[in-house]
Amino acid sequence: MFKKLFGQSDKAAPASRLATVRNITVGRTVALDPLAWRRLGDETHFTLDRDVLDITAQGLVTLDGGQFVHRFYTDDHVMLQAMSDDEVGTESYDFSLFIPWTSAYPPGERERRIWRDRLSAPVFHGAAEELPDYPRFWFSESDAVQPPVTLWETIWDDRTAGTPYAKIFQTCMLYGRDLAGGRELMIALEQQPEGGETTHEIMIGIPLEMAEFRA
Repeated sequence: MFKKLFGQSDKAAPASRLATVRNITVGRTVALDPLAWRRLGDETHFTLDRDVLDITAQGLVTLDGGQFVHRFYTDDHVMLQAMSDDEVGTESYDFSLFIPWTSAYPPGERERRIWRDRLSAPVFHGAAEELPDYPRFWFSESDAVQPPVTLWETIWDDRTAGTPYAKIFQTCMLYGRDLAGGRELMIALEQQPEGGETTHEIMIGIPLEMAEFRA
């Protein structure tokens, strides 16, 4: 279930690319093909002003089904994500790229409840964030109210040191809308860092094909 939940498909990475994906880490760069988002034309809200990512942090999510979500971050919170069946990331697949859109501190529990209700609906109405409406991508087979997914992400700024610098509890839902040139993704989430303040985040993303990035 979780492979379908986080991934875009069941396609596995070719053996020739597995080591490259595994070796993405802090201090490395990732080269992108701008056609990955330019093919979406003027319809997309995804924009990126460069074709190289400098990785300064990396995160790991362990799913209940035994899969892993690997995340790689820049200083300005651009995120490259990959799914894997192993913790090291030897066999990675279903890549996506996200940019931050909004970030807000909820002033109280009422605002947190409203946010969770928005994440539970089959369509995220984005007018307040100057976004279009996004149908739910996870659990898209149903129009029923669906509680968002919860998970822990562990983040390192130096994976070789072994000690993470943050653990963040996340309550999230993934959305997607089909454009003429492909699919645009949107993830909405509540983040609760250990020892930090709760925030509500929206990120806009695109699926990445294997040929559209290189590490």
